[in-house]
Amino acid sequence: MAVVTGAGSGIGCATALLLGKLGAKVHAADLDERSARVVCADIDAAGGHATAHHVDVSDPASVEALANAVYDEDGAVDILHNNAGVGHGGPVDETTLDEWQRVLGVNLMGVVHGIHFFVPRMLQQGRPAHIVNTASMAGLVPVAEMAPYATSKHAVVGLSESLNAELSPRGIHVSAICPGFIDTGIIASAHLQGEAATQRTKIESFYKRFGSNPDVVAKAVVDAIRHKKLIRTVPRHHVALAWALRRISPRLAQPGARIGQRFTRDR
Repeated sequence: MAVVTGAGSGIGCATALLLGKLGAKVHAADLDERSARVVCADIDAAGGHATAHHVDVSDPASVEALANAVYDEDGAVDILHNNAGVGHGGPVDETTLDEWQRVLGVNLMGVVHGIHFFVPRMLQQGRPAHIVNTASMAGLVPVAEMAPYATSKHAVVGLSESLNAELSPRGIHVSAICPGFIDTGIIASAHLQGEAATQRTKIESFYKRFGSNPDVVAKAVVDAIRHKKLIRTVPRHHVALAWALRRISPRLAQPGARIGQRFTRDR
């Protein structure tokens, strides 16, 4: 039995569909319940079984209601994929506190809420389980003009590492999925400021041209679960070089952090 947040589109949709294809019953949660219902209909049409839920992961009461509904219906969770997220780009001096709170509220606290309301029950259900948290390449390396987003994703990586150290001896393994450029449509809905706001079309074109399909990430999620991988980059060629440079020398990674955002706008 699997729970996927942000399941109405992008990585969450691809993961929900793949898990359903592999035989899991899926609880597909999304802020847009209509999109979650479409995903569930596709799973059901393929011979699986899925239930749609309207959930705002930034609202603890909403995530608690999801946990209550899932456990009332099925009594256990084998896979929890905390995936829901929002994008952001722009200079930090033009970023409002409301925008900081929006990004951290969804990308970080959305994961925290999932952990808070599901983990105690998962520990009591008497069988192994796996938690997958969607982070980002921006959770492993610095990226200029993406401070709120990078902050949230670095936090998700650190949270996942700490949780795995604590929970894996008790039967719950935790993975952080760190995608590179994935054509999910996140740029269309991202809050962009400054020069990035004027270059939205170019950035979207970059992702469409060079970004990988979300199905690649869904397969990486399943790989991380099967092999209990703590950090899983995908596709590796997007992330490996920058991450290696960051581990060798944080100082040497700084020019890449400044170039990265401009590169996506100028292609």
